[in-house]
Order: sequence, then structure tokens, then C-alpha cells
Amino acid sequence: MDQMKLLVSIVERGHGVAMQRLYGKYQLFLHLQCAGRGTATSEIMDILGLGSTEKDVVLSFASQAPAAALLHDLDNDLRGGVDTSGIVFSLPLSALNGMSAALIDFKAEEWKHGNGGTTMEPTTENTLILAVCRRGHTDAVMATAKAHGARGGTVIKGRLSGSEDLEQAYGLNLTPEREVVAIVVPRDKRGPIMDAVNTAHGLRQEAQTILCALPIDHIVRLG
Repeated sequence: MDQMKLLVSIVERGHGVAMQRLYGKYQLFLHLQCAGRGTATSEIMDILGLGSTEKDVVLSFASQAPAAALLHDLDNDLRGGVDTSGIVFSLPLSALNGMSAALIDFKAEEWKHGNGGTTMEPTTENTLILAVCRRGHTDAVMATAKAHGARGGTVIKGRLSGSEDLEQAYGLNLTPEREVVAIVVPRDKRGPIMDAVNTAHGLRQEAQTILCALPIDHIVRLG
């Protein structure tokens, strides 16, 4: 069984379904779509010609071979053919429940018989930082991140649960309403950005931010 990947596609609002249809040609069939927004101001988006700050965030589960081929084609033959701006990147998955993994692997084998494989070695040059902060504090968190090298991010609304032990251990009172700021940065900027955000907006600060980082295998910019 090939290694499993999580493909993250952040595209303009309304284009998530079209991306899923495209992914179906690579036997990617299991997706989760969320609503997000970019952190750039509308004035900057207009200047850059990037359209709305409203985003579709599509999480797709895939086997390694078709995921690599899809990213390769998005960066080559399909470049400019996808009618949206945005970003697509893959993250390594260490585990997936058996029934899902078996069907994804079966679909991948079907795809290989008709298409062959595209070999792409992981680059790990980029990192995904997830900053989970109180709602209303994303602008401040993003401003700190940008001051230390980040270029932008995507915000997804969420809710924090299971924080009772953390609150008791450190005497905190954490609010459940949250926003997740997803920031893709070069690996060498990960430490400075996370240190700065933690110092200015960490759990004992008003934003009550929880931080983590994930290695990115491959990344393609659309548009």
C-alpha cells in the first residue's frame, strides 16, 4: 500500500467543487470542503487582481502516486488551465482508518494501470503553521507572522473542545470560539514566526493562541 497523503486546496470561493471534479480524474474521491477567508485586505486583493478574500478549503485524501501526478500536472500541463487562483499542497498522513485506506489504495491501483506513476521526492522546503486563536484576533496574529516573514494566510472558523486539563494545569480560562490561521512558509521561517506569535499571542495572552506546524511535501501555486 502506498503512503497516504492529505491534499489541501485553498482556492477562490465557488471553485472547490470544480477542483473536486478535476481530482476525480486522478481517482481522488474522498473530500472535505470548508469555508475560509484570506487575510489580505480587499484593497490589496484588488490591486493584485486576486479576486475575493473568500475561500474554499478542500481537504482530499489520496494515495501517493495519483497525488504526485496531480501536483505535477497542476504545476505543468494544467498550469493556467485551472480557472482560479490559490494554492495546493500535500501533507504526509501517518495513518488512515482501514476501510477508507483500502478503497483509496484500490482506486490508486486502477489509476496506475491506465496512467503509470509520476515520481516526486518530498521537498520539505515549506511548512504549514496552524495558529488556533480566539475569534477576533486573527489580524493581530497575522500581523506578527508577517513581520517575521509570512506572506499571508487563510482563516477557518472552529471551536475548541477538550481543553479542561490544559486550563487546570496552567490556570487558564480558554474561550471555545476559535479561528484557525493556516500559514504556509519556508521551513527556515517557521521557528522565528512561531516564537514571535507565541510570545505576543500565546496561551497567556489575550489571543490565547495554540500553535503547531506540519511538514509540506509538495506545493503548487495556481493562477
